[in-house]
Amino acid sequence: MKIVVAVKRVADFNVKVRVKADQSGVELANVKMSMNPFDEIAVEAAVRLKEAGQASEVIVVSAGPVQCQETLRTALAMGADRGIHVKVESELQQLGVARILRAVAEREKPGLVMLGKQVIDDDANQTGQMLAALAGWPQATFASHLQVKDGAASVTREIDGGSETVDIRLPAVVTTDLRLNEPRYVTLPNIMKAKKKPVDVIDVAALGVDIQPRVKTLKVSEPPKRIAGEFVADVDALVHKLKNDMKSM
Repeated sequence: MKIVVAVKRVADFNVKVRVKADQSGVELANVKMSMNPFDEIAVEAAVRLKEAGQASEVIVVSAGPVQCQETLRTALAMGADRGIHVKVESELQQLGVARILRAVAEREKPGLVMLGKQVIDDDANQTGQMLAALAGWPQATFASHLQVKDGAASVTREIDGGSETVDIRLPAVVTTDLRLNEPRYVTLPNIMKAKKKPVDVIDVAALGVDIQPRVKTLKVSEPPKRIAGEFVADVDALVHKLKNDMKSM
């Protein structure tokens, strides 16, 4: 069974993101970039399935500019077998990414497509669900535990009330949550080995998919500053403030 894992290059989670002066987006120039943390979990899960003998090949896919190949090399250093870079220079939104992944899946015929439940730049949490709908495949989102056996997968997923376990037939789409695993540390020898692993570059036009944006960003602004807390003398003063002062906020 092949496993395709989607990975995205995003601003590192340790970076304090700044809004551009013209409020058209966030500043990414000279900002440290890395793999989306939820996608790292998906790569780790796929590599573990291969190590357990339940997958024959792990293929990582990233869509975007040439710098995405750095993210692919990181995934290859984690244990993936080969990478696919879909070259896109224009803006990519969730539906466009889902269509690209569907086209790649049609080429590769994987038994499982995995991706993080969301990316930390737009937090949309839509791509996995859109991909499943486009492909007509079962889906299991927010996976915190995954078992694959006999052409099926058992997935424990995070829900508002706790967790639930669903059984799905393969091929399927699974999106990963934080509790699924802890990604391995990438060692220098594996980084060197990853440089020799193949990365195919495909122009998005060759896939014949529509990636035109459906949503227009009007303005990006900083969140309002938090109001400083204050002490109250007693419970009566607290109740008064909650009933009266907080209503106007």
